[in-house]
Amino acid sequence: MLSAIWETEGLQTVGIVVLVFASIKLLHLLGLISFSEDSVEDELELSAVRHRPEGLEQLEAQTRFSRKELQILYRGFKNECPSGVVNEETFKEIYSQFFPQGDASTYAHFLFNAFDTDHNGSVSFEDFVMGLSILLRGTVQEKLNWAFNLYDINKDGYITKEEMLDIMKAIYDMMGKCTYPVLKEETPRQHVEVFFQKMDKNKDGVVTIDEFIDCCQNDENIMRSMHLFENVL
Repeated sequence: MLSAIWETEGLQTVGIVVLVFASIKLLHLLGLISFSEDSVEDELELSAVRHRPEGLEQLEAQTRFSRKELQILYRGFKNECPSGVVNEETFKEIYSQFFPQGDASTYAHFLFNAFDTDHNGSVSFEDFVMGLSILLRGTVQEKLNWAFNLYDINKDGYITKEEMLDIMKAIYDMMGKCTYPVLKEETPRQHVEVFFQKMDKNKDGVVTIDEFIDCCQNDENIMRSMHLFENVL
């Protein structure tokens, strides 16, 4: 089933985008997004957790979620994370449950860093809904910016071939034996060679945000993948 992703050139170029969106679906299935109808407005104001979220009005203005959606999201988030924040180990536990045949720890590490925008070692409710808003309701440009940030591991504004390889290896390790046919050990590096040559337009050894977005926007398969999980919530 997953072989189609690896064999389609367009999705190969930015296969991580599809997996990031799928990750949001995994969080939904885990109960981080709960569809209780009960109001949690009072909880947002009075909760005794260590980290208190911003007011609903501010989050509603900063995201593309309605007040009711934010209430639902917070209920699920607080149920799973009573302290009000998620640490990296929690991310790793989530992915280890859904990919038991592989090693998801490295991918979870990269994804955690993408959500942890202020780099303080934890993901707050605000961090969570801001990222979720982009991935589910953002424009194509915003989603691609988020994906670029995921690839740009050292956050220097460029994607190197090694960074792209690290992400691809993390995906490969996470999927483990779930692909058919089973991918060969050299497959990630082979894919990266193709991806990087396609994206690095001026052949200077790094991919800029403009090169990344331009390449993705000119690939109809990638554009189609941008809309896969828009109706999760």
